[in-house]
Amino acid sequence: MILIGLGANVPGPWGTPQQTVEQALKKLNETPCCVLKASSLIKTPPFGKVDQPDFINAVASISTQLPPKELMQHLHDIELQADRRRSVRWGPRTLDLDLLDYDGMVLEGKGKTQGHCKPLVLPHPGIPERLFVLEPIAEVSPEWKHPVLNETAQILISRLT
Repeated sequence: MILIGLGANVPGPWGTPQQTVEQALKKLNETPCCVLKASSLIKTPPFGKVDQPDFINAVASISTQLPPKELMQHLHDIELQADRRRSVRWGPRTLDLDLLDYDGMVLEGKGKTQGHCKPLVLPHPGIPERLFVLEPIAEVSPEWKHPVLNETAQILISRLT
């Protein structure tokens, strides 16, 4: 199971944040990926840097033959089409696509940072502390278990609430 987190909180070339997340789902459903299931879109307060508009968030389960690093590059390419600019950590964005889990793979993110792109870490390290990720994961895949913690999204949610 490959899980992608989607988020947006400022308008971009694809329209409102909601329209942008919907368009990103369409882009994710084009070759070389296929969306198997997508969560509902939810409106959530910003995380980390709170003085910005609320986010529209979702999670999609996809299939692809791309290996993780190539998939991450594909996600960055979609972000660029949505005019994503990486200037402020946790700042406003037209689109954010995160590779949350890639078939339970565990990668420690070794290597050099290239530009604004850090080495890939799997599963995404922020999953256990982010309701805006856990709630859509629980909707898309109730049976999913965190590859390191071996706990479902629902158990992780119960710890946060």
